[in-house]
Amino acid sequence: MPAPARDWNTVALGPVRGRWLLAGKDGRLTAYARTENGLLRWTERAPGGPGWSGPELFPAEELTDLAVGQGPDGYAHFVGRRRRRAGEGDPGDTVTYHHAVQYQSGRPMGPWESLGTLYRKPDMSHRGGPPVLAVDAQGAPHVFVRNAGRGVHVRRQDKKGGWGAWDDLRGSKTFEGACAASTAEGLVRFAAPGEKGISLWAQSAPGGPLVKGEDVPCLAQDGSLCVLETSPGRVTHFWHAADGSGVFGYREGAGVLALGGGPAYGSVAAARAVVDGYDCTVLAHRTVGGRTALAAYPTEYEAAGLWWTEIGEECLESPALALDAYGLVVIASISARGELLVNRQKDGSSLSLGRWQRF
Repeated sequence: MPAPARDWNTVALGPVRGRWLLAGKDGRLTAYARTENGLLRWTERAPGGPGWSGPELFPAEELTDLAVGQGPDGYAHFVGRRRRRAGEGDPGDTVTYHHAVQYQSGRPMGPWESLGTLYRKPDMSHRGGPPVLAVDAQGAPHVFVRNAGRGVHVRRQDKKGGWGAWDDLRGSKTFEGACAASTAEGLVRFAAPGEKGISLWAQSAPGGPLVKGEDVPCLAQDGSLCVLETSPGRVTHFWHAADGSGVFGYREGAGVLALGGGPAYGSVAAARAVVDGYDCTVLAHRTVGGRTALAAYPTEYEAAGLWWTEIGEECLESPALALDAYGLVVIASISARGELLVNRQKDGSSLSLGRWQRF
């Protein structure tokens, strides 16, 4: 018998932006990807797996550049960008931003809420970049967008669920491939690559302003940045060097850290896990050949060295890392056929992996 026809609405085109493999409050992991007509979701059937349900399609009409973020409350927040072409006699295209929330693992998403345009002037509204977001200690999402002047704007939700005005964080000559995250205490971190290096903003108190720090004088590949809390309140930023010389990191007090690897594509993925009884940082990325490269080292002890190993099959864009309900590493990627690929750490005694599963 011929194979059944595929439903192209459930074929993933690649993961959404941000940390796209998330743990819910019930311990189940959820993976998110984008498709032609919306957002795809896979959810573990039980904490720790191995079975998954999905993909489920959540329509997101005309929304592109979908991104996800999660705060201490476990809610998954999504943002996207919609570009409407100008009609005859109109001054230019209009770009609007939209937000939605999923409150529990496996539950329906809420409706998409419009955040409007970055600028009031119609002839400037098309110049807002793709969004990224982080969620603070109060569960309030912060939506970041590169603005027309190549600086950064942010818009925050207040305690009552309303949205404040767009706030200019300044900055200059940034690129569009930024990243945002929050610490375990819900303090927001934001980083953007640019012509002069990597620009960093940080929140020092819950609900406080984001303050710009000094630029890191390194050129990062656009879209490769990620951030991981590597000790209480302290983060390490990771990226691919723009010249293809490998993965680098930066941590205040430690400076710029060379972490090996070669030319790569997409975002670095990072997580902390127990390996051989040690608190380790696990890194993953997509090589230029399309496969996933994996490495680990004792957290904040980069001098111990790390070795990159290619695993799995060809994947679309960036892999994701997370810990399951048992504290074991789970690595996910989107296959060249648009499926979810999942593998798990066998046990905490090493970083050896099991069989790849396809969903």
